[in-house]
Amino acid sequence: MKIDFTKNTDGLVPAVIQDAETGKVLMLGYMNQEAYDKTQQEGVVTFYSRSKQRLWTKGETSNNFLHVREIMVDCDGDTLLIKAQPAGPTCHTGADTCFNEVNQGKGLFLNYLQAVIRDRKQNPTEGSYTASLFKKGVNKIAQKVGEEAVELVIEAKDANDDLFKGEAADLLYHYLILLEQKNIDLDDIIAVLQQRHAK
Repeated sequence: MKIDFTKNTDGLVPAVIQDAETGKVLMLGYMNQEAYDKTQQEGVVTFYSRSKQRLWTKGETSNNFLHVREIMVDCDGDTLLIKAQPAGPTCHTGADTCFNEVNQGKGLFLNYLQAVIRDRKQNPTEGSYTASLFKKGVNKIAQKVGEEAVELVIEAKDANDDLFKGEAADLLYHYLILLEQKNIDLDDIIAVLQQRHAK
């Protein structure tokens, strides 16, 4: 959709910046056509600073750049949503966000990982471990989940947190593969947890 920079007399549109991994809103800035073009070309967020009356790339002095992952335009074409990866605290005060929120929780990465796994199933490539598991079928995938669960339990009894985290990641990855094999979305499992939590 085309962005309408003419709706406001100053030629600016608001740009909401959201962390692409956590979903937290980091800040709000304004862009004119030139700032938008520069953001697209360079892959880091550039605003038009109303106080400085010039283009301003977030991080130009602090190096806490906002690396663009996706740019979306609202239904009226006069507001931007930019999903970005921050290279450090976003706020000039040193806070994670300009709303003084702690920016943590990378749960959205699981949705990205789920999409990658789905792509491996739908478009298998030679040499892909994930695609090879799908080719072997549900029994082999379920067996791998069981194996990884046992390995996690074994590591839980020891004091090596790095090995435990590695096994936990292996279990979670294979669990996502099993869900995809069963054509069940991760959101479906989350919905069950939400229903249980509401009781």
